[in-house]
Amino acid sequence: MNLFNRWCAVLGLVMVGLCVVPQAGAQDAVKEASKPAATSQHRHLRPQLATGAAIAPDGRLWVVGLNAQAQLFVQSTPLGAALQWSEARILNTGADPIAADGESRPKIAFGPNGWAVISYTMPLAKPYTGFIRMLRSSDGGQTFGAPFTVHQDRQEITHRFDSVAFDAQGVLHTLWVDKRDQPPKGSAQKYAGAAIYRNESKDGGQTFGPDTKLADHSCECCRIGLARNPQGQLQATWRHVFDSSTRDHAFASVGAPANRITRSTYDGWQINACPHHGPGLALNASTSGYHTVWFGIRKVNGEDQAAVRYARLNAQGEPLPETLRVLPDARAEHADVLADGQNVAVVWRSSEGAVTSLKAWLSTDGGQNFALKTLGQATGYNDHPRLAQSGSRMVVVWRNTQETQVHELRF
Repeated sequence: MNLFNRWCAVLGLVMVGLCVVPQAGAQDAVKEASKPAATSQHRHLRPQLATGAAIAPDGRLWVVGLNAQAQLFVQSTPLGAALQWSEARILNTGADPIAADGESRPKIAFGPNGWAVISYTMPLAKPYTGFIRMLRSSDGGQTFGAPFTVHQDRQEITHRFDSVAFDAQGVLHTLWVDKRDQPPKGSAQKYAGAAIYRNESKDGGQTFGPDTKLADHSCECCRIGLARNPQGQLQATWRHVFDSSTRDHAFASVGAPANRITRSTYDGWQINACPHHGPGLALNASTSGYHTVWFGIRKVNGEDQAAVRYARLNAQGEPLPETLRVLPDARAEHADVLADGQNVAVVWRSSEGAVTSLKAWLSTDGGQNFALKTLGQATGYNDHPRLAQSGSRMVVVWRNTQETQVHELRF
């Protein structure tokens, strides 16, 4: 078994986690999640635990995910010494099947004026196809309207792996992986990977502008990382296909003309496949640059080295080579990153056998030095850890088949 296949075997062992058990409703749903969830078109051999998290303007932490019956639910709690989860509330998504596995998860985002949105990928009948669907609230998430398709294109093709965020001006941005530019079958034309498309809404999801291409030749199945720049405008990073087969990462300002990208990593990984392992991005306020984390395989002393790496980028998204570091865990996977001033948090999961550990790498000097901590453990299936932030407050949300853990980070 080669190095990449061994790594994929490790990635397949486990799936999602968090630090306080929800109250009635979600707790039962989480316990039942060890039973495979199924939709009318897609059956899953492992529980669909992929969960989105965000902190609302009033300081409450919200999570969105699927219960054992593949129903979309939301739940919230005030943050503090003892979390007090609201009862899980099932949202009306009609007959939509919903993807909630690994890199493809429901998301929740809060904006001004009481706006809140939940997005998810709805798989279609053909493999690897989908629509990006959204539910909208104008009362801070107390009620949500019926789901609708965000993009104008309605072909039965890939519209998947969405990311959503509001910028500092209150504009809602939705980005996704899209395959509308693939040449027709039988054509002599070549097109590596997929594309990143986007649109925006200035009224909290009531109406949307046109679908706009951000870049050609993205990887097909990895999450898109988003962060605001110092002016509050969104920046994006994703796994990209360079030179037809090199899978590194690209960086671009959301809203920039198509293909105005910067290469942000240089692993030089030659592979004609998607590792389902996207990057994370956070603003480095002290330099107007960014912190980033990603997984890749690169040659080190002539040998393939598979690792999750951390580095800092300049304001244009170019890597600063002297900041490159390998996370201090050979089993690290699916890392996330956030920052507030000089405080930087990198979190990931680390699997050994049936046991998965949730780990954090914390810096108080802008990423110059880090301290390693183990925050929790889980046995069996668990989700990728997700960071949520409100000002200087950062929490890690990690869901498994037994509980949803929430760990507030202390620097």
